[in-house]
Amino acid sequence: MQQPAEAGTVTAEAANRVFAITLFTDDLAQSKRFYHDVFATPIVHEDPASVAFGFPNIIVNLVQIDEAPELIAPAAVGAAGTPARTMLTLQVEDVDRACERLRALGVDLLNGPLNRPWGPRTATFADPSGHCWELSS
Repeated sequence: MQQPAEAGTVTAEAANRVFAITLFTDDLAQSKRFYHDVFATPIVHEDPASVAFGFPNIIVNLVQIDEAPELIAPAAVGAAGTPARTMLTLQVEDVDRACERLRALGVDLLNGPLNRPWGPRTATFADPSGHCWELSS
């Protein structure tokens, strides 16, 4: 059950919903091809430093890593190859069928498909910049 936001919180005062996720990428062209081939979602915005894909109810915005400091300063941009700290999960009808499609595209799975003790069947893969994606059904 969703609890009402308390007065004075960002959620109560301004935020309506999470509508976009920005991922920093080392090679924008390679990531664009990967996202186009793997997810087959429409591009909703593109410029020389970024490309945004329209997923149902959310935008996944890929930004060339050398543009990232402007967006997050004074925070530092994490280096490629550092341990994963985020996983994005996509709900799919059939994890096994989705994995077959990924393998046909040359995408290596990090794990799965496997049945999780808490219920869903999942599999995980990474994009060219190391962002982890989980498929779940």
